[in-house]
Amino acid sequence: MRRALTTVVVAAAAATALAPPVLAEPSLRWGYCEGLDVPGLQCTTVDVPLDHRNPDGPQIEIALFKLASKNPEQRRGVLLTNPGGPGGAGLDFPVGLGLPQSVLDTYDIIGFDPRGVGRSTPVTCDLTPEQQSRGNIPSYAHNAVDVLEQAKNAKAVAEQCAKSETAHLLQFISTAATARDIDLIRGKLGEDKLSFLGYSYGTHLGAVYTTLFPERSDRIVLDSNLVPAGLDREASRLFGLGMEERFPDFAAFAASHPEYGLGATPEAVTAKFHELSDRLDQKPVDGIDGSTFRLLTFGGLYRDNRMPRLAETWRALDTNQPLPPTATEAAAQDVDNLVSSHLCALQRQPLAAVHRPLRARHRCGPGALPAVRWGRGQHPPVCVLVDRTGRAPRSRR
Repeated sequence: MRRALTTVVVAAAAATALAPPVLAEPSLRWGYCEGLDVPGLQCTTVDVPLDHRNPDGPQIEIALFKLASKNPEQRRGVLLTNPGGPGGAGLDFPVGLGLPQSVLDTYDIIGFDPRGVGRSTPVTCDLTPEQQSRGNIPSYAHNAVDVLEQAKNAKAVAEQCAKSETAHLLQFISTAATARDIDLIRGKLGEDKLSFLGYSYGTHLGAVYTTLFPERSDRIVLDSNLVPAGLDREASRLFGLGMEERFPDFAAFAASHPEYGLGATPEAVTAKFHELSDRLDQKPVDGIDGSTFRLLTFGGLYRDNRMPRLAETWRALDTNQPLPPTATEAAAQDVDNLVSSHLCALQRQPLAAVHRPLRARHRCGPGALPAVRWGRGQHPPVCVLVDRTGRAPRSRR
């Protein structure tokens, strides 16, 4: 741990030396947000250096939106938000956050798509339709053969990223570069300091920003924090455990709402999870297989207000009924960019070396749920044994 913290501090100190002061000079022109019909919403783009070591070199675009303070007399400054990912589009993220009126009065709320993502200058790995359908979650690993098959798939994607039309951007898609973008955004907004609200991977981004620019940081809220090193192997191994610890809340919710027909007890709802997973592994419904179902369930556990829609999705899949709109929204997104930007932000070494074969000795038993993301490709997934009664988990590595 001491060595890891030392590495972070040394890296941050070196990175700070690359960051000249960004003056607070408002210089943005706000306008209509195409495709985002939200009252009061304004959008613009900011040019930032592709390589912050060469500020006068090639530039890329960062897309921003703003919800201006509802009470200018109480305005404290700007609150920039990030939903996590990495690779998560955040342009309209604050709209659905349900921020209290006191926050809306105190801040201009800023959302943005990080470099490489969405409406900002995007990256691609030229993913095939099949690769896009797999997304960031591998097929369920029943045995070591499945693990090795995923290693082969990961290596193929890594090679595509390295050969794609945006391969020249990949070395510049990083947390540190995004943190520097944030400081340039702060300056162009005309603010001496910036407040930040980040979730999941966004907590790592916020921590890096405050490390690089402590004197320019105001109020910083980090919710659902990653480990200090960010989304590395250790953090990736926590996703399965996080789902295991959170799932009983959903099981209790579904059991208390008999209209969903998912089970009268938390244990019955847990059994329904395994039943649906197994069934969809064998026969997908409307393009949703067992892996996608697990991912939908994982995402639905992030907030309590997502549970009703998650239960509706389960019911639809269980009874072959039309899916709720949000269960199919991902199909309308640029899935190639969604997956590619996630992978590119994770890369910390030449892509040809990122995805090494996973060792066959790491096995997942038939009752194991692989971690939702594989993290850095050379490491095997953690197998979290899901107790089919919904009781305490056990871990296997």
